[in-house]
Amino acid sequence: MSNEKTNDKVIAITGASSGIGEETARQLVGKGFKVALLARSEDKLKALVDELGEDNAFAVKADVSNFEEMEKAFKDVNEHFDRIDGIFANAGRGAKAAGIEKGDVEDWDGMLGANVNGLLYTAKAGLPYLRDTKGHFIITSSVAGRIALKGSVYGASKWFAYGFGQNLAEEMREWGGRCTTICPGMVNTPFFDEPKEDKLQPADIAKSVLFALSAEDSACVREVYVMPAN
Repeated sequence: MSNEKTNDKVIAITGASSGIGEETARQLVGKGFKVALLARSEDKLKALVDELGEDNAFAVKADVSNFEEMEKAFKDVNEHFDRIDGIFANAGRGAKAAGIEKGDVEDWDGMLGANVNGLLYTAKAGLPYLRDTKGHFIITSSVAGRIALKGSVYGASKWFAYGFGQNLAEEMREWGGRCTTICPGMVNTPFFDEPKEDKLQPADIAKSVLFALSAEDSACVREVYVMPAN
């Protein structure tokens, strides 16, 4: 991990126990940020805190689809670090089956709980803290939220994430906050059953988060669209 330090701002990350969230935490700490790690997997969070160091990382077990848990999580983060400068709303999941007729209603409920309600709850619970710091809200949407995919309920949930991010950016602008929506193509994460080594890597998306956070105060990176080079 790089010893380069640029600041000590506090960034809270949902879905921090694996994939994009985990790698983003590593890269942020490498650049001098403090990170709050939010996810349902307490063991994985503890291991990541051990790796990053207790001075740099703080873990809170929380389910984004439960508003009360998210309220408590951000309260705990704020009490621990005394501030929250950014939130990376990264938690999400896919559907087990494609298509509407073959889809599973219970599976949809779980996916939409994470991808739609979880995003709303993260924003509602976290924005009061970002208002205090004129902070930054970053969303993981997807290229699937920018194109038509036959019968994809997952894609529709990412269309919601994309549109929500654009609308939230306008709301936050009124008080000096910023919002960025990141739209990656296929990323090699545990989201897939088989490795996707020829696709984007979690580090690519982590660098996109850093890019958005590094913008000058006079600018807001509203959207980052990232695709595999090949």
